[in-house]
Amino acid sequence: MAESAEVVRAHVTLRPEGRYRFRVEMDRPEWSLVVDEPPPLGEGAGPNPARLVAAALGHCLASSLRYCLERSRAAGEVSAAVDVEVRRNERGRWRVARVEAQLDLSGVDPAQRAAVDRCLGLFEDFCIVTASVRQGIPVDVRVRVNGQPAGQEAAV
Repeated sequence: MAESAEVVRAHVTLRPEGRYRFRVEMDRPEWSLVVDEPPPLGEGAGPNPARLVAAALGHCLASSLRYCLERSRAAGEVSAAVDVEVRRNERGRWRVARVEAQLDLSGVDPAQRAAVDRCLGLFEDFCIVTASVRQGIPVDVRVRVNGQPAGQEAAV
């Protein structure tokens, strides 16, 4: 019997609200947010992409640890702090060069230490974002110009 693979898709739309400021719209209107570049390019009206990467990694790690703890019936509160280092690569392009995440687990019952230790050895592998970023994510980019695929736009 062939295995059936489950695929989950997410769709995000960015609409311009200024020079480098965009309104991000997701599946639900209450999830809408503003992203922007810091000055001097943008106005800093919202987080920039590097900060969104940090938030995604931190949330994913903390949630994965929390999920494992809950499944193990171990108590504890998880918080996360993430630092992203952005620097120029050998071609002079800005890149996320390093991410450091610090997770803090508090309120751990000493009687549950074995379960906590088991989770500490497992949770990172179940963090979708961190595992994907570590491996590299294929990105397919297509551009349309005036509604036509780039390179096929009508003569003006």
